[in-house]
Amino acid sequence: MKAAVVVFPGSNREGDVADALQRASGKKPKLVWHSEAALPDKLDLIVLPGGFSHGDYLRCGAMAARSPIMREVVRHAEKGTAVLGVCNGFQILCESGLLPGVLLSNAGLKFVCRDVALKVATSQSLFTHRYETGEDVVFPVAHHDGNYFADADTLKRVEDRGQVAFRYADNPNGSANDIAGVFNAAKNVLGLMPHPENATDPATAGALGGSTDGIKLFDGIVDALAK
Repeated sequence: MKAAVVVFPGSNREGDVADALQRASGKKPKLVWHSEAALPDKLDLIVLPGGFSHGDYLRCGAMAARSPIMREVVRHAEKGTAVLGVCNGFQILCESGLLPGVLLSNAGLKFVCRDVALKVATSQSLFTHRYETGEDVVFPVAHHDGNYFADADTLKRVEDRGQVAFRYADNPNGSANDIAGVFNAAKNVLGLMPHPENATDPATAGALGGSTDGIKLFDGIVDALAK
């Protein structure tokens, strides 16, 4: 599997997601700076990591969505390449139009940083096929603008088409319908606010009492895309 991680000014989880991918696949992904005009050839997966791209000025992810590399990300996604956006990456995917909805400030107007309980909404995707539908998992969150919002018609389409990937069991930010992650209609693009990459290292989880529930997500991606 050939993967690339796009790095923006203010990204801070590119190393974490690169480590998670390397543990799952045995291959180090390519880090690509946001001002590049092209992505590596024959990519299987593109990841937009968490952080605070461009200092979260304007709306979170709005400036990053206009970076030169995002034209290539959109082109690859529309051709069927798998794209994963985590936290700030989710915001960027929404701002670029690859995912429906937007991410607003948390309902409590406070930064939330803790482990959260989630339910897997569907196992029918390349990202979630290692899980069971309805399975309980725990991923950490770290965001101020994770409140997923869409108008009523969009929410109905997302629900009717099975585009919800994960839901919060105890909603930390006010997201509509407890949505923690969504797919595009083709399910080759996934955005989620929690950080599965920070729930993949058994050594860290054991020392801190955290989770390794993200392993299934990255192992599943490798299973689906490895060639």
